[in-house]
Amino acid sequence: MTEKELIRGCQQKDRQAQQLAYDRYSPKMFGVCKRYFRNSMEAEDALVEGFFKVFTKIDQFHGQGSFEGWIRRIIVNEALMVIRKRKPTEHGPEPMEGDARTTLTVEDELEAADILRLLDKLPTGYRTIFNLYVIEGYKHREIAELLNISINTSKSQLILAKKRMRELVTEQNQVGPSRPADLR
Repeated sequence: MTEKELIRGCQQKDRQAQQLAYDRYSPKMFGVCKRYFRNSMEAEDALVEGFFKVFTKIDQFHGQGSFEGWIRRIIVNEALMVIRKRKPTEHGPEPMEGDARTTLTVEDELEAADILRLLDKLPTGYRTIFNLYVIEGYKHREIAELLNISINTSKSQLILAKKRMRELVTEQNQVGPSRPADLR
């Protein structure tokens, strides 16, 4: 089924088209959610809620821009809503978006897993700002509006997130990937 047929089917509330859209886009969108949450269950909740919004607001997609990009924006916004509800005063993220290529090598998957592990070690605020800026490509002005913070807060959170990521990478390189730290 082509993307246009898929969109048309979803707009007509065709369950098979909705299932196909979910099957086609949810793996990548789950990767997006995982960058915002340490817990897979929270990431999955944001994913499901995001796709619910995709299907209920599908009539708002008018074919301008990519369908996947439109879905991604909804998923990111849903993840941010979950974060705001959970911890309304803690903001700041690091965006580490999944690889945009459709085929991943084993090395790519390992690198992505390493990045996710490092992101999991960041505080929610740093992780959120990092994801939005670095991975999703939002500007500080947009991040500030999304999170209801100042532009300077967004910038400082990103600086602190990058600094913490460098520290984590340095720590990881000192320990090395082959053996646990307690064996060194």
